[in-house]
Amino acid sequence: MKKILTLAGGYSNEREISLITAKSVIKELKKDRKYNILLIEPDGNFVKKLRKFKPDLVLNLLHGRYGEDGYIQTILESERIKYTHSGVLSSSLAIDKEISKKMFIKNNILTPPYLKFVFNNNFNLKNIINTINKKLGFPVVLKPINEGSSVGVYITNEKNFKKNLLKLEKFKEILIEKFIPGREIQAAILGNKKLGIIELKPKRKFYDYKAKYTASAKTKHIIPVSMSDKNFIKVNSIAMKAHKLLKCRGVSRSDFRFFNNKFYLLELNTQPGMTSLSLVPEIARYKNITFIKLIEEIMKDASINK
Repeated sequence: MKKILTLAGGYSNEREISLITAKSVIKELKKDRKYNILLIEPDGNFVKKLRKFKPDLVLNLLHGRYGEDGYIQTILESERIKYTHSGVLSSSLAIDKEISKKMFIKNNILTPPYLKFVFNNNFNLKNIINTINKKLGFPVVLKPINEGSSVGVYITNEKNFKKNLLKLEKFKEILIEKFIPGREIQAAILGNKKLGIIELKPKRKFYDYKAKYTASAKTKHIIPVSMSDKNFIKVNSIAMKAHKLLKCRGVSRSDFRFFNNKFYLLELNTQPGMTSLSLVPEIARYKNITFIKLIEEIMKDASINK
């Protein structure tokens, strides 16, 4: 039997989603008796449990900080254990929205213009608003630099700017990004394959945390996507370019806005969710890739030092 250690839970704001992902994945793996599965959380006894179990690989199902930012990957590298999804550097680059945007811009991948804002005790609200009006224009998107699942993301106009800005003070520094209207398109890459795309029509302002993980939010998932062949090829190619640029492995999901016949890459997720409402399994199903096959493809790409 292949020994699989699944990592889930953790300390990020996405702990609950990580555990739901783990529940879905483990349920699927247990249907096949060739796997011996142990689920643990990255607590103070994590390394001790890891060494005792001696897994063939670690299935990293953590989300957010400490799970997909290179932190846990560094520990797994030091233990010389194969693990799924992207490596230390790729993970740290992708979760940092400022660094990844700079890389996208340098490599001619269109992404919304932005400003970085650092909270201090003496910030001048009037000056900030004037700068935004001059360089970006309202509405804008406020987002933490290194959180996932749209945690702490607000679309705001000038009137509500101060109120929403102060909600993010605990993050110390954030991005203020030009809001791009248009269609929400998500593109998935699996290994070196373009898995496909899906369009989202959330009833909320955008595909936020509640829209992603609450069935009652009733986001409409559209697949196949109504789009010209040229644009279909283009968005998949941009997603692949970003995946390779950040040297990702396993699966990644790139979030786009499609406006005025242009694709704007908002961010790339190195460990997208695998719950019943998640997009990557849905795209895979459309391509006749079963959930277990998807998981096994991700595990097949597990490695060290990448």
